Amino acid sequence: MIAGSPFSPNKSERREFWIAMVFIAPWAVGLIAFTLYPIGMSFYYSLTEYKVISDPEFIGLANYTNLFTNSVFLKSLSNTIYIICLGVPVTLFSAFTVSVLLNSKELRRFGFFRIIFFLPTLVPLIINCLLWIWLLNSENGLINALLGLFGIRGPSWLGSPSWAKPALILMMVWGCGGTIIIFLAGLQDIPESLYESASLEGANFLRKTVHITIPMLAPVILYNAVTLVIAALQWFAEPFVMTEGGPDNATMFFALYLYQNAFQFFKMGYASAMAWVMLLIALGIIFLLFKGMKRFSQD
Repeated sequence: MIAGSPFSPNKSERREFWIAMVFIAPWAVGLIAFTLYPIGMSFYYSLTEYKVISDPEFIGLANYTNLFTNSVFLKSLSNTIYIICLGVPVTLFSAFTVSVLLNSKELRRFGFFRIIFFLPTLVPLIINCLLWIWLLNSENGLINALLGLFGIRGPSWLGSPSWAKPALILMMVWGCGGTIIIFLAGLQDIPESLYESASLEGANFLRKTVHITIPMLAPVILYNAVTLVIAALQWFAEPFVMTEGGPDNATMFFALYLYQNAFQFFKMGYASAMAWVMLLIALGIIFLLFKGMKRFSQD
């Protein structure tokens, strides 16, 4: 910069700049040491055969090509996509429906109902898993007992490859209290005058929901969808505690298989490649969600 120009910092401004850098330095060091460096090293390890106890050996893209010839990896990928394509929409719809009901004039003044739906999110995760193992027990579980009252013989939920994932989706829906609260917050921001005007035009509840509630809640729906997709991609504790990936790899989800490769089989390079594939999948799905919501908003 030209000395004496209005854009050249004076002594006081330079001093303030360096003081700011001193205060920012701890955060910058933490970012580099605990975020950027691990990210860079994970990408490097994904290009190597690294078994932790020995030095990494560079093998190029072999880990990535081996992933898509591995039947267990493909199974874990399909299971995760199943949860994203079925579990996430079911959870979103359930949370949205409950939040609309709780926001109605009849129930709005009863905070007790909101507490009931939010309570499951306060249960520690492991206790939650143990509770659902009992609820889903094929012999003396509460769910099969309730089905028996209607003459329906309940399946072996966690012991059946066909029913294991739907059982986990049921558990996912049960714990959507946080999503319900976020929907409720969005619903309370919608002006009541919009519904009153629609009522004067003769609109029923369904038309109000389709033409007012859903468009006004579009950013909230997008936020909840993104957070649920990220949570589904990171699904680990539930299948690890409840099924260990079984039966017949029916609940072998992406994050669980990544954990097994990294910390049970000590294939750290292979697991790093899986992590980068997970990142690309997450970015692709979130990009599609944003594009879809943008087109919906324009329509």
